[in-house]
Amino acid sequence: MKLLILSDSHGVMRHMERAVYDVTPDRIIHLGDVTRDAEKLHGIFPRIPMTCVPGNCDHDPVTPPVQTETFGGVRVLITHGHTLGVKFGALKLLLAAQEAQARLALFGHTHRAMLDEQDGVTLFNPGAASGSYPSYGVAELENGKLSCRIVRL
Repeated sequence: MKLLILSDSHGVMRHMERAVYDVTPDRIIHLGDVTRDAEKLHGIFPRIPMTCVPGNCDHDPVTPPVQTETFGGVRVLITHGHTLGVKFGALKLLLAAQEAQARLALFGHTHRAMLDEQDGVTLFNPGAASGSYPSYGVAELENGKLSCRIVRL
């Protein structure tokens, strides 16, 4: 399964649309800031399933800010990261992923792309789909195997 991972779009649709065309994902994951953009993107590509979590710029009292799902046999923690203090380090994110028994932790919020492995957990921030240096992430998960990459636009 190929995941397109987007975060921090802040009203910029063109980069996300381009990423969908370039990647042809099986699922889109939007890590918040701004979830309205994710809804618009889903309207353009309604056949691609989407998972979305709210960020600190979103006002969604219903959707949990931290979710877990399993794709291709890999358990994934999905969050914007603001509730786990990712601007101050990855420790709380790592602990949340370990508690959820996730091998992949997706997060945004910092606007800085990052791909790192710590204590058996891959920490993956696709960067921001907006701003001066936009980027997105791709994760391929199959039969419990995991491959991730950051793509700069």
